[in-house]
Amino acid sequence: MAQEHGFYVGGKWTNPKGRKRFDTINPATREVLATFPLGTMEDTDAAVRSARAAFGAWRRTPAPRRGEMLLEAARILRRRKEELGRLVTTEMGKVIAEGRGDVQEAIDFFEYAAGEGRRMFGETVPSELPDKMCLTLRMPVGPVGLVTPWNFPIAIPSWKSGAALIAGCPIVFKPSSLTPLCGAKFVEVLEEAGFPPGTVNMVTGSGSVVGDGIVAHPDIRAVSFTGGVDTGKHVYEAAA
Repeated sequence: MAQEHGFYVGGKWTNPKGRKRFDTINPATREVLATFPLGTMEDTDAAVRSARAAFGAWRRTPAPRRGEMLLEAARILRRRKEELGRLVTTEMGKVIAEGRGDVQEAIDFFEYAAGEGRRMFGETVPSELPDKMCLTLRMPVGPVGLVTPWNFPIAIPSWKSGAALIAGCPIVFKPSSLTPLCGAKFVEVLEEAGFPPGTVNMVTGSGSVVGDGIVAHPDIRAVSFTGGVDTGKHVYEAAA
């Protein structure tokens, strides 16, 4: 029997009643693997508000501590590599060697991003004025929207989320509607790694509703998108 999954918002998995659902399917056997709710604009707004509420505390969390959570996520991915690699193959269709490689990409990037927590250097600049010091600091911008494709369903979410989270930015994540189960399992890893409620949020659904709702939301301060050229142009315009 297919699993029923929901959204991840504010540190909780929710399965809203009355939502239309869609299936994720094994492309080789046509077996229905799981069902997910089709998110609405209201669902998307709730996820963004959750990220916004978490931003203050997350930006004040020391960057090395944020890095420790990413390193823990890398450890969990390594422990679950075979399971998740086989899921990539089952849901997306890659051969198993590439499915495992997809997970390894995520492990490698999280380990790299974790180290950035101790390398977020600014600069000091000589001042032309007496008794003045000039310096630059790297500051988190706020909630970041992540819209990811089907072809690297663990790796690409790790690249986008790792960069945002280490910088102190909560995320609102929409996985591809072709690989939402990989997206949900990826979020489970971040949850287990100890990311605080609201720093990681996931809403499933169509690009025209959830995707547009994320990129055009006034509280989303940056967007990371990977996909087709025409969709990319639309994202560029909607986020402007």
